[in-house]
Amino acid sequence: MVMLQPSDYQAISLTLQLAAVTTAILLVLATPVAWWLAFTGSRWRGWVQAIVAMPLVLPPTVLGFYLLLALGPNGFIGATLESLGGRHLAFSFTGIVIGSVIYSLPFAVQPLTEAFRAMGKRPLLVAESLGATRWQALRTIALPLCRGGFVVAATLVFAHTLGEFGVILMIGGSIPGETQVLSVLIYDHTEALNYSAAHALSLGLIAFAVVVLAVVYGRRPQQ
Repeated sequence: MVMLQPSDYQAISLTLQLAAVTTAILLVLATPVAWWLAFTGSRWRGWVQAIVAMPLVLPPTVLGFYLLLALGPNGFIGATLESLGGRHLAFSFTGIVIGSVIYSLPFAVQPLTEAFRAMGKRPLLVAESLGATRWQALRTIALPLCRGGFVVAATLVFAHTLGEFGVILMIGGSIPGETQVLSVLIYDHTEALNYSAAHALSLGLIAFAVVVLAVVYGRRPQQ
């Protein structure tokens, strides 16, 4: 039996924090985007969908590279923060949160868009015709009807964040307690030929992935 070291538990804790923060942020940001995509007739819909889905086909290192440039001391965002008395966001927990939010965006938007389309506008129109305000209709009708979509979105985002590597490594490197998440630590263990620790952590992620996929597919209606 492999005994995990304090650094391993630190990486596990940091990874869970990153996944939880990313999931919470994306559920807030992705909901209005998904709602717009589900019901809009705008000619810009295709372009927005393409931008949202880009992380699915873009190499993580490419996304990480440009985020590093933007968030670093010479980038627009990083340089602006430093001119205001702050510090740039490269190689920081905030930086990897930003990268994770962007990289996992389609895993939140797409399930929510499908849930909103399946619901349609009719339940909201009926509720409003009975005197409910738009907010009341959304809160009491739309959210309960689309609960499954929110569960799937949250589950996929959380699980996807646990396995992120390229984006995290490019933006955050491998700083213990700050940016060294599980995927990066497994890479570090492998480079150090510490295969037993890498094997134990990898098996844990595989087991979690199986559970996540079982939850996601278990919520889908049978044909």
